[in-house]
Amino acid sequence: MKHIICIASEFKGNEFLEEAQAAGWHVTLLTRDDLRDSSWVWTSLNEVQFVPKDAREEEYLREIVNLAGRRPVDHVVGLDEFDVLPAARAREYLQIFKGMSRSHALRFRDKLTMRSIASSNKVPCPEFIGAFNADAINEYLDRVPAPWIVKPRTEVSAFGIRKCSTKDQVWAVLNELDKRHTWRDHPSKYLIERFIEGSVYHVDSVIKDGKVVAQGVNEYGTTPFNVAHGGGVFTSATIGYGSKERKELVKLNKRLLEALNHTNGVAHAEFLRSEEDGNFYLVEIAARVGGAYIANVHEHACGFNLWREWGKIETATEESPYEPPKLHKDFAGIALALAKDERPDTSAYDEEEIVYRVDKPRHVGLIFHTKTRKRLEELLVTYTGRITDDFLAVAPVKERYDD
Repeated sequence: MKHIICIASEFKGNEFLEEAQAAGWHVTLLTRDDLRDSSWVWTSLNEVQFVPKDAREEEYLREIVNLAGRRPVDHVVGLDEFDVLPAARAREYLQIFKGMSRSHALRFRDKLTMRSIASSNKVPCPEFIGAFNADAINEYLDRVPAPWIVKPRTEVSAFGIRKCSTKDQVWAVLNELDKRHTWRDHPSKYLIERFIEGSVYHVDSVIKDGKVVAQGVNEYGTTPFNVAHGGGVFTSATIGYGSKERKELVKLNKRLLEALNHTNGVAHAEFLRSEEDGNFYLVEIAARVGGAYIANVHEHACGFNLWREWGKIETATEESPYEPPKLHKDFAGIALALAKDERPDTSAYDEEEIVYRVDKPRHVGLIFHTKTRKRLEELLVTYTGRITDDFLAVAPVKERYDD
């Protein structure tokens, strides 16, 4: 029986675990000890190993090596954004040649590497520069119009991002980081890029042998950056199947995946359409399933679940090859927010198009499934307002760094 170790530093990926078990693999979950009481699909797990809540990459590696000592390991997969590199390092250490190497996986975690490769392959990016050389930074700031974003190269979401309107503000941020006298906060761990106002879209792909076999294309309502910094209701909705935006995004996403040589698995790519020139620019891409219940949204809209397809791809064999899903073209969207109540009661929300209710403490979230984009837009506008009035809470932005 083949053995797969799934690293999950957050509670997610149950559908992946189920598919690995269904494929006949010995499934080991490696997760944090504070997540031991989470609702994991225990019947799909052969073994569970825990690491401390604040475990670093080497501690995950040591546990995986210990597991390999008891049972040979055929594959290691990281389910969360922060698990991608530890999984790749473990594969290299154990000489498992299935999946990306660590340097390859870094293309999907290091935003400077990501942009360098993308821009050299004609995927538009906001003008950017690494924080290495003072003269080069000053030349960049004199040439590229404000405002700018100073963001961590290997961070996720909007944690640690600073928006600056003047050169002095940029240098104040870089000097503040330098004065921390820690390598993890060194200015070189950051990049500077032009801030562009616009709408943000995401393309979520299932890739097999270099071909996109399933994908969902959505537009955010309030962007993740604005929700993280100012609160509000996060929304994401399927865009029109024959729209110009979809055609452009599908083309850009394909070019990006080819540039990064992503041949098997899933990807979550974000693009921004500039209010100024109408063009699309890369925000970021990750080699994992998008968060905020995006997989559930695409499942209702298009008929495929990103987690399940990923699990099937990672456990496919010559004897049991991967078969792409059958797709349809409906519309789905989500409205999600932090709630002031521990267990918000949404029973008064009774639209027939509500197909999923988020069950998570201090969260309120609804997924809608419709046959038309117009009806979906109506529902999202209505329920963004209702959730704001009935439940909304605002939490301060946290700052989180990687090594």
